[in-house]
Amino acid sequence: MFEEGQYFAPVTANEDGALEVHLGADHPGFADPEYRARRDALATLANNWRPGTPAPIAPYTDDEHRVWQVVSEALVTKHRSYACREFLDGKESLGLPIDHIPQLAEVSEWLAPLTGYRYQPAAGLVPLREFYGSLADKAFWSTQYVRHHSVPLYTPEPDVLHEVVGHGNTLANPRFTALYELAGQASRRVQSADALEFVSKVFWFTLEFGVLWEAGELKAYGAGILSSPGEIEAFRGMNIRPLDVATMGTQVYDITDYQDVLYVAESFAQVEDVVGGFWADCTDDSIAAILARTPAHA
Repeated sequence: MFEEGQYFAPVTANEDGALEVHLGADHPGFADPEYRARRDALATLANNWRPGTPAPIAPYTDDEHRVWQVVSEALVTKHRSYACREFLDGKESLGLPIDHIPQLAEVSEWLAPLTGYRYQPAAGLVPLREFYGSLADKAFWSTQYVRHHSVPLYTPEPDVLHEVVGHGNTLANPRFTALYELAGQASRRVQSADALEFVSKVFWFTLEFGVLWEAGELKAYGAGILSSPGEIEAFRGMNIRPLDVATMGTQVYDITDYQDVLYVAESFAQVEDVVGGFWADCTDDSIAAILARTPAHA
């Protein structure tokens, strides 16, 4: 998951090797001991995974499957209205189930003939360089837990709904995955922490929260919007700014609420040209030059 997720729910290891997820007092599952136990168990399961093997089978409960179904059903018509064509094409190709949570290993098998991407289970924090670097190898780190049942329509954390419904449908489309790979290659090419953060912010405002114009309508292509039944209804009312790499890379944002500043592309092709072109060519020096002339944006 993104480093921001560690701020929201840090993970530590106990003496027996089991992991504990520390939920903040404002987390909807904080006072739910059963939910907290599930989070710990799923984090421990992911932590025991070894590279080169399929993602472990998560024993999801009926309640967890119901949360998946509620969100998936809510998104059916919303995707038709608000998602860009490339996302809808990926969604049709992947064919995720609506009535139950698929296992990460299953989704990896479905993605294999489409784009070759696969899922790797994440117990908690994956360092930025490792998270993004894996994209260059067509691997995507994913959580396996499910958001709390009391707030099925929104979560600030990247749960399995976000990772699979949001990102999975984009990972099924080659135009999207070409961008993911370029982001991964860029994260490996740059060396400084500032440059890596810049690369990650551009990712945040595009493949996580990107919007574009399509046939005269504002559509979403970012996985963060497209996996949230609440945010997908709200994004057209946000502060919409023109696509600009320098501004996106220096934009301050809050992960605990809807994103109120979004950057719009004129088309998916412009995302490929501008953002893909940046990731393809960026270096520590080129990003340092951008930072030197661009103040941070609130």
